[in-house]
Amino acid sequence: MTVLKGAAIFGQSGGPTSVINASACGVFQEALKQEAITAVYGAAHGIKGILDEKFYDMSKEDPYELDLLKTTPSSALGSVRYKLKSVDQDETDYKRLVEVFKKYNIRYFFYNGGNDSMDTCNKVSKYMQKVGYECRVMGVPKTIDNDLFGTDHCPGFSSAAKYIATSTMEVYHDARVYNTGMITILEVMGRNAGWLTASTALATYKGAGPDLIYLPEIDFDMDQFLEDCAAIYKKNGNCIVAVSEGIKDKNGKYISEYGSDLAQQRDSFGHAQLGGLAATLAAIVKEKTGAKVRGIEFSLLQRCAAHCGSASDVNESYMSGQMAVRYAVEGMTDKMVGFKRAEGKEYKCEIQLLDLNDVANTEKKIPREWINEAGNGLKQEFIDYALPLIQGESTPPKEDGLPRFARLKKVLATK
Repeated sequence: MTVLKGAAIFGQSGGPTSVINASACGVFQEALKQEAITAVYGAAHGIKGILDEKFYDMSKEDPYELDLLKTTPSSALGSVRYKLKSVDQDETDYKRLVEVFKKYNIRYFFYNGGNDSMDTCNKVSKYMQKVGYECRVMGVPKTIDNDLFGTDHCPGFSSAAKYIATSTMEVYHDARVYNTGMITILEVMGRNAGWLTASTALATYKGAGPDLIYLPEIDFDMDQFLEDCAAIYKKNGNCIVAVSEGIKDKNGKYISEYGSDLAQQRDSFGHAQLGGLAATLAAIVKEKTGAKVRGIEFSLLQRCAAHCGSASDVNESYMSGQMAVRYAVEGMTDKMVGFKRAEGKEYKCEIQLLDLNDVANTEKKIPREWINEAGNGLKQEFIDYALPLIQGESTPPKEDGLPRFARLKKVLATK
């Protein structure tokens, strides 16, 4: 194999996680070691930073600060939600990318994100092949939604699941301190796949979780929901419900839209901006039952809680970035790094490569057989799947009792 010499560029895209920077650390530290890679750049705000020719020279960073990325939440380089149009529709962005890549001799492109980001990665890869510009393109997975096709799980999910399960257990105890009953509704992220909301079942497994769990995989029946809530509340004096923000009724209408005539805002990928479901359901439940009801939205906390990270998640996220570089230097391209769970009782994760064509815009949902017959809870199969992923503790180092996160200098690259 001919050694491909040139610069590498890495970008982050989509919603951040508590471990996306661990993947960045894996890419940067490994790329800086590779003789074939002549320069290492970090794009400001993903693909937009490349188009705007705004990216950072990562060789200028203090090695200690780069290492701190492993336990620094959010997207250190800045993220973006920018959809590349199809080549047939508009070639402008693609021509600009080739122009920038040629100017800086960029021969390795690593893109870190979820479904839409893998779509971007796939489009860039196919265009580079079309125009004959040799550039190895690798997708580095990231999404707390855990819905990327082909991989056993996604970097970011495990830590978010650990935080959600932990917080649910804490809420469970708080909701029972008074001698008056209460119905508590927990809203968890998840547009079309319910992996995150399902993680509240880990709290139930430990005896301190929700009585009812509703996922986007199952059509939501408001009447049945109210009946279930009322029955549990009457029996126990308390009821905790976990709901995915993306649950819909049988007609495909988001439940968060109930009681609102306002059209939902949409991002550049056409996704509705969700949120406010807990408050919507709380108002409906209160009206129907007369009980004290509290709605709690975990919101951004579930994706940035580095203080409650899974050590397994951090290590695997770092490995996904590291291996993306190694595979690219070895000659691989047009792939996404994925995880495969090894056979046997002891949890072990192995790396596998997936075709970007297969991953782009394909969502992985919770198997129906893992959800109970009533559609309002999880079976043991999900517990067996998720429990190994949240093992081990990962916390940032502390200064004055507070976390010490990475402080990058972000020196702009010039040519």
